[in-house]
Parts: sequence; C-alpha cells; structure tokens
Amino acid sequence: MRRLWIAVAAAGTLTACGAPAADSDPDSGAGLAAGRVKAGPAVRGAERRRLLAAFNGEFRLSAGADGYEQEGHLAARLRRGLTSLVIDRSGRARIGVWGHRVPVPGEQVYSVRQNLTPLVLNGKPAPAAAEWSVWGATLGGGELVARSALGQDAAGDLEYAASMSASPADLAVALSRAGARIAMELDINPEWVQFDVARRPGGPLRAAIRGQQRPANQSLAGWARDFIAVRG
Repeated sequence: MRRLWIAVAAAGTLTACGAPAADSDPDSGAGLAAGRVKAGPAVRGAERRRLLAAFNGEFRLSAGADGYEQEGHLAARLRRGLTSLVIDRSGRARIGVWGHRVPVPGEQVYSVRQNLTPLVLNGKPAPAAAEWSVWGATLGGGELVARSALGQDAAGDLEYAASMSASPADLAVALSRAGARIAMELDINPEWVQFDVARRPGGPLRAAIRGQQRPANQSLAGWARDFIAVRG
C-alpha cells in the first residue's frame, strides 16, 4: 500500500510566493520582474514571524498547463476551464474552475495559480485521474512518482495531499475520502514535492512528507520555484 500524507489547513491565510526574477526565466516566480511583487523567493521579516507552513506550487509555466497571477501582476494568461487556487487580498483562498463561477463579480482577486483540469470534482475523483499520463511528465516516465495535490472541502478548509510514490488516482481518492469537493494537482517529481510545517507561527519548520528531498527551511533560504506560504 502506498503511503500518502494529508494535511488540513483549517486556519491561517495564504500568500503566493515566487522568486521575482527576469521575465525570461520560466521557473523563478513565474517570470515576475524584480521589484514588482512583495512575496519573493524567500519568506523573511514580519512574514517569517507568522509562518505556519509552506508547500510547493504547480508546474513550471513552460509546461503550458497553467496560468499565474501574483499580487495583481499577470505572469501567464489565466485560462478558462483550468483548476485555480484563488487568493484574495485578505489571504483567504478557494479552489474553483476558472470561468465557472470563479471569480465571482466583485471578488478582490490578488493571486491566482492554475494547473490542469480538476483532479476531484463534486466530491468524486475526476474520470481523467485514472489516465496518469495526462497529469504531467514524470521522472523516468513512470506512473508512480512523487506527486502533490490541493483540495478544498465543503467548509472551505484546504487539504494538501502528497506522496513520494503515487498516481494521480491515489491522490484523487485520498482527497475525496478526506472530504474534498474539488482538488487540483500541484507539482510532481521528487525535486519539487515539499511540505514544511511549524508547531506555532514563526516556529522552526520540519519536513512533513516522508522522503522529501529538500530541506525544511527551503522557503526561508529561497526557492527557484513558486510556493505557497501559510500564515498564522
């Protein structure tokens, strides 16, 4: 039986973070130019004192599977029909399908990260979850690799699921059983699957996924890929 790890974030606010690098770099903060966004490649200062957890974002933009807006700056066109993590100016987050009641009129959208179509929809694994080859290029071309996903239940709580060896269907089933009404796949492959958590805001971070490769302080040291910070 494959080991999956699920965390539920019932409290806290979210910040989309990324390295504010040159527009030509597809991995660093989704190509956001230096100085244009506040949340850069590392969590520091006042934000560090509030940090409860940090987890990986989605595919690199060059994969062509996603869109990205951070702090009102559009890095890659937001596409209708893609599953979207939407964060408002207060840090509240929700997951929905862009263009299908997301966003709602008047919603104060601050950051959006998109990736593929839903992994879970209406509380059930999407039929496409069984087709592992459509969920991103894997290291070595195999089905069972490091994968991560983010879901949301009926109460609005976010649920992060990950494993260093899983199929898309494994994640979809685990999240639906945990109560997720909708879920999206996040990044895949061992170099990029990461979840770090502290016992209290500002406390020391520990790696939460057994076998994850990057150190628990990656979000503090700086990361070349976008990630999500959870604040207390």
